[in-house]
Amino acid sequence: MEELKNIIESLLFISDTPLSVERIKNTLPEMEPSEIKTALDILVKEYETRAGGFTLCEVAGGFQFRTNPVYREWIARLVKPSQARLSKAALETLAIVAYRQPIMRTDIEHIRGVDSGGVLRILMERKLVRVLGRKEIPGRPLIYATTKEFLEVFGLKDLKDLPSLKEIETFSRKNEGTPNPFAQQPANDEQVGLIPEAEALAEQLPESERPPEYSSIYQSKIPDPDSSTE
Repeated sequence: MEELKNIIESLLFISDTPLSVERIKNTLPEMEPSEIKTALDILVKEYETRAGGFTLCEVAGGFQFRTNPVYREWIARLVKPSQARLSKAALETLAIVAYRQPIMRTDIEHIRGVDSGGVLRILMERKLVRVLGRKEIPGRPLIYATTKEFLEVFGLKDLKDLPSLKEIETFSRKNEGTPNPFAQQPANDEQVGLIPEAEALAEQLPESERPPEYSSIYQSKIPDPDSSTE
């Protein structure tokens, strides 16, 4: 088990995307999935106990090393990453897709009240939203869903990790009096930073629009990033 754990640790270290048990199994066909999962669980606990500069997280259907957010100030000094930018309209549209997927463009526009074609195109270019297929109704319109990149960006294991409306309301009450993150943005709403917390996306949904129950079929339709393109 110790050798298997070390092998998996090295695979996780060199991978630039989360590794699922299945992908690790493809690399180590001689090992059973249960053995791989046990080794992963041990590694996760070890890094949790260590409480160091990075941790092993289960995200986007796989496992990935991530830096400890406590130290992001110093990490930013070194790497000076360019901030991902999305407009408020894009965040709003992304939230609607995340909570109502699979969803047609007409349904998105009904909720938002404005044309959303351009915003959807931007989200697809950023690989946060993809075309899931066509709805079998007259005209066969496209239907949209989020991608695995979306889960990875927002640190979500799967769609079930999105906060519920009850959690959002609790979060909002706890932060009453906190300045609106969009309040200081330009009136044309062109450049708004991509907020890392999933709650920030959920807050864009109208309160009257209750999210549906998520089923495993939605997650199963989200492709592996190595097997398809947006």
